Amino acid sequence: MIDLKGQTALVTGASRGLGYAIALRLAQQGATVHLVARNAEAIQEAAKKIAAETGSTTHAHAADIGDSAAVNALFDAVLKLTPSLEILVNNAGITKDGLLMRMKDEDFDEVIRINLRSVFLCSRSAVKTMIRQKYGRIINLTSIVGVHGQAGQANYAASKAGIIGFTKSCAKEVASRNITCNAIAPGFIESDMTQALNEAQKTGILASIPMGRMGGAGEIADLTAYLASRESAYLTGQVLSIDGGMGI
Repeated sequence: MIDLKGQTALVTGASRGLGYAIALRLAQQGATVHLVARNAEAIQEAAKKIAAETGSTTHAHAADIGDSAAVNALFDAVLKLTPSLEILVNNAGITKDGLLMRMKDEDFDEVIRINLRSVFLCSRSAVKTMIRQKYGRIINLTSIVGVHGQAGQANYAASKAGIIGFTKSCAKEVASRNITCNAIAPGFIESDMTQALNEAQKTGILASIPMGRMGGAGEIADLTAYLASRESAYLTGQVLSIDGGMGI
């Protein structure tokens, strides 16, 4: 069993979905978890729920992680509450889909800002602490869309592909300091968004997955917990696809 007792994690986009599942799993493994999202009420509720369920210490932070000043203030607040930070999970992301010829400048820019710029800002702040500690785990959530592309998601695909390049570069920079940096590329995961699909859409998606099913958020959380652990010490700079075989 993965043991994260005595370690501190920060998870962005943690109020719901994959981010919440990841924060919950890290707390279940014993980590103190800082949950971050833009909606103050939602993130406070998520932190309280995880603390009640796991008995672990949680902290809620409302922040716009695409903004440099906000990220600096966030990490100042985190390190005042907990003196160390061993684990960073860059999960926050948004979509503003549309065909390339009709996509607005602001829709492209905002997706890049939240999905990719935030990874840079949070990782830069975290690495400063991790280097002093001579230990750290950075896990970035990318997507199969960042690997294979997707019509109608040029902005999202660009942001997720950027995360892959960032992950590999970051891994090379910090490997000698006992810090790893890896990316997870989920396929179709059961969520509120996939539940809203009609039956024809679901049938088409399932036909493209060799395993014949969508993944669960808990499966992504399990992989994240492994990458956050000491057991993954020799694994860095990798993009781990967890997609039921879609990328084969």
